[in-house]
Amino acid sequence: MSTTTKQKPPIWYWIIASFALLWNAMGVYQYLQQAYQTDAFKAMYPDAEILEMVINTPGWVMAAFATAVFFGFLGSLALVLRKRWAKPLLLISLIGIVVQLTYNLFISNALEVYGPGAVIMPMMVLIFGLVIFYMAKKAETKGWIS
Repeated sequence: MSTTTKQKPPIWYWIIASFALLWNAMGVYQYLQQAYQTDAFKAMYPDAEILEMVINTPGWVMAAFATAVFFGFLGSLALVLRKRWAKPLLLISLIGIVVQLTYNLFISNALEVYGPGAVIMPMMVLIFGLVIFYMAKKAETKGWIS
């Protein structure tokens, strides 16, 4: 029988892992709101043109959105639980983020409708996805997860 000794992670690890779990839980909630087109979701878009654009998001983009948030949530949970499977889950989430970002910035007319502000949130999501994936890699290397 083999035993694995985990090293104690620093406090910043717990702060980022906890924030990542909360962030991705909000992403799951947002995905479910959009997928089921709830009244609360529709109320977020008082402009009919923008609501129509969001409602007509292609299925493959919604699949990328679901992949990003559900795998991100599970990967973040794995970080909190200090499990090695955080890294591959967060990589899959990152791929979902990139696919969705590609559509939002280069295929849809989001920039025309929203203006330059359409870039801010997607870039924040990408940057945070990269940060938590990098943290999972570092945590594995440092022995904080196993």
